[in-house]
Amino acid sequence: MAQVRSAPVPLGRRTKRRRGGRAADQRRFIAAALVPTALGLLIFWIYPLVNGLWGSYTDWRAFQPERAFVGLANYRALANDDVFVETLVNTGQYTLMYLPLNVLIGLCLALAVEASGRLRGLFRTIYFMPVVASLVATALMWKWLYQPSLGLFNQLFDLVGLPQQSFLTSTSQALPSIVAFALWKNVGLTMVLFMAGLNGIDRTYYEAARVDGAARGQLFWGITLPLLRPTLVFVVLTGIIDTLQVFLPVFILSSVGANSPPGGPSNSTNVVAVYQWAVAFGQLNLGYGMAMGMVLFAIILVVTLTQSRFLRQAWEY
Repeated sequence: MAQVRSAPVPLGRRTKRRRGGRAADQRRFIAAALVPTALGLLIFWIYPLVNGLWGSYTDWRAFQPERAFVGLANYRALANDDVFVETLVNTGQYTLMYLPLNVLIGLCLALAVEASGRLRGLFRTIYFMPVVASLVATALMWKWLYQPSLGLFNQLFDLVGLPQQSFLTSTSQALPSIVAFALWKNVGLTMVLFMAGLNGIDRTYYEAARVDGAARGQLFWGITLPLLRPTLVFVVLTGIIDTLQVFLPVFILSSVGANSPPGGPSNSTNVVAVYQWAVAFGQLNLGYGMAMGMVLFAIILVVTLTQSRFLRQAWEY
């Protein structure tokens, strides 16, 4: 009995089927990878943003289901709120004190650690340890260091004959004291970022410049700093975002007594995020607190876009 054989599938058709199957697998893999990310973005970012924007136009109070629409009343109240204006000034002062010092100290430490040779790993670990330490624990530790009578800083001042300082209980020293803690806590991360940028610079640029007789200062200003511009832009932009919404260091360090609310003394350290917390969760006025959040979001967005436009520049090497 003769066997009937099916005609062989052309090679081109088999290749197309194989490619089609691979393309379908790739699409399924991409969908499986993107769906959790999209859900997380929708649930934890887009929904809170839209809900906060809508809530800022209402008189929403905690534990009350009714949300009466009040239009721009919350925003008009913010414009006439002297405490909110003061928190904006304090937040700006905190940013202006913290950000330049963070960039400068981080860059200097990165250059010094990179030049330390075999001890580079040791110094990098030492300076980075505060970054991974608990913020709450370290803030409480610094709160004890700042104590006027029993704090270590004033004890050291006594040993060398210097007058004691009020630190967190002084209206003029409280905010700089918090900035000092924030620098100690975060400058290690800035150092590591600059070290990564330094390691990305091709050594041949330095070798060619040395052959031409360039001095150390010329190497820094002519090669290192221009090639660190992408890292510098990242550090500055993330620093602006972090400082404008600073909360926990101020919240912990400015609460100097059992009856002293955060932001003291006399609102000298009261920043926008702390005042927003006090209004939304202390006074349970969620609508007013959401209006503060929207104003802060708009300020961060405008400042970040402006800085990004001025700092980013096309470079050719």
